[in-house]
Amino acid sequence: MDPISQGVLGASLPLASNKSIIKSEHVKTVAWLGCIAGMSPDIDVLIQSPTDPILFLEYHRQFTHSLIFIPIGALICSILFYRWYKRALTFKQGYLVCLLGYATHALLDACTTYGTLLLWPFSDLRIAWNNVSVVDPIFTIPIIILVILSVRKANPVFSKIALVWGVSYLLIGVLQRERAELLGWDLAQSRGHTPARLEAKPGFGNLLLWKIVYETNDRFYVDAYRMGVKPQLYKGDSVRKLDMARDLPWLEADTQQGDDLRRFKWFSNDYLGIDPNNPLYIIDIRYSMLPNQIDPLWGIILNPNAGPEEHVIYQADRSGSSERLEQLVAMLVGTAEETTSEIID
Repeated sequence: MDPISQGVLGASLPLASNKSIIKSEHVKTVAWLGCIAGMSPDIDVLIQSPTDPILFLEYHRQFTHSLIFIPIGALICSILFYRWYKRALTFKQGYLVCLLGYATHALLDACTTYGTLLLWPFSDLRIAWNNVSVVDPIFTIPIIILVILSVRKANPVFSKIALVWGVSYLLIGVLQRERAELLGWDLAQSRGHTPARLEAKPGFGNLLLWKIVYETNDRFYVDAYRMGVKPQLYKGDSVRKLDMARDLPWLEADTQQGDDLRRFKWFSNDYLGIDPNNPLYIIDIRYSMLPNQIDPLWGIILNPNAGPEEHVIYQADRSGSSERLEQLVAMLVGTAEETTSEIID
């Protein structure tokens, strides 16, 4: 999730500890140390290469986010920042704060749609529970307010309320996801499809608008639901599923581009399609600005004339036009054009 959410959640757990462990005059130190520990797993974003565009996709949310690394990461934080907190906390107390703050990060990330290697090094499965967006102000802002109150009042009750709010919001996300998935299966069956797999993913910054992605033999279908009291369907589009033998017969598996495609396939959980406007642009169809569109936020571009050691080109487009934003708002409030939506009774 975003750094602010990770930081305030990392601060809230140690702040909720018993007053006998953390004295009131040291509450600011505890808050900052927990905040830093809560954000620190994302140090892996520095693992990048100017020549290998896929490297950062492999290592973000990898070993620093694994469950087995939590005590190690907490130890590193407590050692690095000891000189700063030693007047307020013992090393043991500092380590406990770092442990609590660090532990919140990977579990929160696993709730998003991106995928987190919680079980590294025993498994390379990217765990994504799909019950909250990577950025969600409705989740984050109340926690920020409650953590600030907890620090100013030196009262752990506010942090405990923040934790209750965070857990409750994530549970609401689970319920919304289950509702959306059931409707997605019904929609697929109404089209005569039997999906090989189907997922519901929360829209950007909310739990109201959900993206439905399902796979048939040769295509991916994308639609969206507004999960209010009466769910509203925003019909989407479909895209051809990547078939390497059919679509890229010229690509050798032992070339660098072949290896890059294999790595990108793992990162995307094999949700790969062919861009309709560019047969060499391989897109991750899980993410788009509008949840009912196939308009990828990122993908890779292949080159049939590249040498055996040349990498693919990674392309990202996270810009949102004013028109897209207007469409997104209309979908959120349920005022999108009738030609693109229908009410489900």
